[in-house]
Amino acid sequence: MTSHDVQFDDLDGVRNALADADYLADAGIAGIVYLAERLGKPILVEGPAGTGKTQLAKSVSEITGSRLIRLQCYEGLDESKALYEWNYKKQLLRIQTEGSDAAWNDVEDDLFSEDFLLTRPLLEAIRAEDRVVLLIDEVDRVEVETEALLLEILSEYQVSIPELGTVQAIQVPMVFLTSNGTRELSEALKRRCLYLYIDYPDLERERQIVTAKVPGIDANLADQVARIVRSIRQLDLKKDPSVSETLDWARTLVLLGVKQINAEVATETANVLLKYRTDIEKAVKEFADNPDELADSAS
Repeated sequence: MTSHDVQFDDLDGVRNALADADYLADAGIAGIVYLAERLGKPILVEGPAGTGKTQLAKSVSEITGSRLIRLQCYEGLDESKALYEWNYKKQLLRIQTEGSDAAWNDVEDDLFSEDFLLTRPLLEAIRAEDRVVLLIDEVDRVEVETEALLLEILSEYQVSIPELGTVQAIQVPMVFLTSNGTRELSEALKRRCLYLYIDYPDLERERQIVTAKVPGIDANLADQVARIVRSIRQLDLKKDPSVSETLDWARTLVLLGVKQINAEVATETANVLLKYRTDIEKAVKEFADNPDELADSAS
């Protein structure tokens, strides 16, 4: 019998618990997590890379005391890597040790037993007896066939293994599917999930994130970092700086002993924040052409 235990009493409880785990959630994020946990539904989290989608699942795992099981998606991922497969090498050794006199029916029953089953993340989450958060990361990278497999499992929380029968989840895991939006997911999969879009944070929230995540940074520098990153994202870039790159830049500035960012400092450290040569060149030009904006961000 599949069961689902409720963890959160209210929305504020979710938000405060996430804050205790250093994940600064706005009302929208906290609300979806609360509803997903109450309803026992998966969360599909979309948004630009590096905005905290994966970290949200990790933080929920932490605050609920759940074991995190992660399926990292990639092109070519199939059932044998996502769900289960048989240990063919071990099966072959078993056949060889039996010899030719063994009855095939007896050997076959043994070969397709639990001893020879290689459990992958999806089956591991379904069979778990302890509390689990299942993270299906970058689901937009898998083929349509694998997406259909995910839909089947998330619809019934059970898996059919022809040789062993149907495995029914003891409890419904809390499921997060993340997507960077590289392709459209099926309507059927979206219908199964609650939807959450995590965009780049606003100025105040990014400042709070920098302050919380970067030890030793003072309030003025954190504010300046958030303002400069926000202005850089307004440029026509190949890839906008993510929140994780903002944090890397802030940590770099603290390590270098920077108290205030000027055009020279911004230029010398731009490669920490941006990862494409053309983007760095645009940012450096912006720093050189508008030094007053850097000065204003420090005031």
